[in-house]
Amino acid sequence: MTNDKKVAATDALNDGDLQKAIDLFTDAIKLNPRLAILYGKTASVFIKLQKPNAAIRDCDRAIEINPGSAQPHKWRGEAHRLSGHWEEAAHDLALACELGYDEGASAMLKEVQPRAQKTAEHRRKYEQKREEREIKERTERVRKAQGEHARAPREEEARGQSGAQCGSFPGGMGGGMPGMAGMPGLNEILSDPEVLAAMQDPEVMVAFQDVAQNPANTSKYQSNSKVMNLISKLSATFAGQA
Repeated sequence: MTNDKKVAATDALNDGDLQKAIDLFTDAIKLNPRLAILYGKTASVFIKLQKPNAAIRDCDRAIEINPGSAQPHKWRGEAHRLSGHWEEAAHDLALACELGYDEGASAMLKEVQPRAQKTAEHRRKYEQKREEREIKERTERVRKAQGEHARAPREEEARGQSGAQCGSFPGGMGGGMPGMAGMPGLNEILSDPEVLAAMQDPEVMVAFQDVAQNPANTSKYQSNSKVMNLISKLSATFAGQA
């Protein structure tokens, strides 16, 4: 019975009645939903109807059932070509030619390959610019953080609080952030990749300032490895300079 529907669908297709062919192939699929060739047939008709999304959907199903079949890769490649998806089209058409040489697939592949290469190049340039922009933004954040840290001691002194905040920072750092001003090795510390990475994390910096104001608050962050790693690193550095 499936074969009868398939024959009738093929006759309708030969007569140019594309919608009837789709309907009959769909009926055949309902009778035998595991026959990959039927999905390939509907996909080819959808391409004739200029419905690439429907064609891609049916090709996906056909390839899922029989990934080694060349035809659904060919039709999906052509559907991607109609949609302007040049890289996807080139990939499918090349695979179709590998699975079983087809003159039509080969011709389409030669057409889409230059466009696919151009698209890939544009994407690479875009990603490179995006990465450069992100690096620049991270650098600016680090510079801003360094400037804020350099200003903090002067602001504390202006408020007359520097004397009240000379408590012992964990590990002997003394006074937290305010105590860093003018201490030897500050530039080396701020050049440390781990320190710079931590300074870009708002959560870490808020906690660090909290501990700098009151070293006893360190206990609140014992379970936060990011905060404790920064405190330990800075504490060890200043302890070694004491």
